[in-house]
Amino acid sequence: MIRNPPTSIGENLKLFAETLKKRRKYLKKDYQVFGLRLADELEDWDHKSLYIRLAKNTPEDLLEKALYFVKDQTKNTVRSKGRLFMWKLKILKEDSV
Repeated sequence: MIRNPPTSIGENLKLFAETLKKRRKYLKKDYQVFGLRLADELEDWDHKSLYIRLAKNTPEDLLEKALYFVKDQTKNTVRSKGRLFMWKLKILKEDSV
């Protein structure tokens, strides 16, 4: 079994920045960029299309509040940032109605 050597955080961030730079030419709308930013900050790239759709159809202030709620949690207590984000977004939507 061939294993890749561990990489530093700086190298990973550099690769991520290059990937975003390449993708940016395909992104035409602001909500697409915001949706991908959500997917990145929640570390949930498998559901990036969900976050793009949420960014298109949901007010940005609700998404920001839910994102900040997830960021405020300690790392060891959150199993799934995406799940916590969706739960908080549901609560915020219910409160705003």
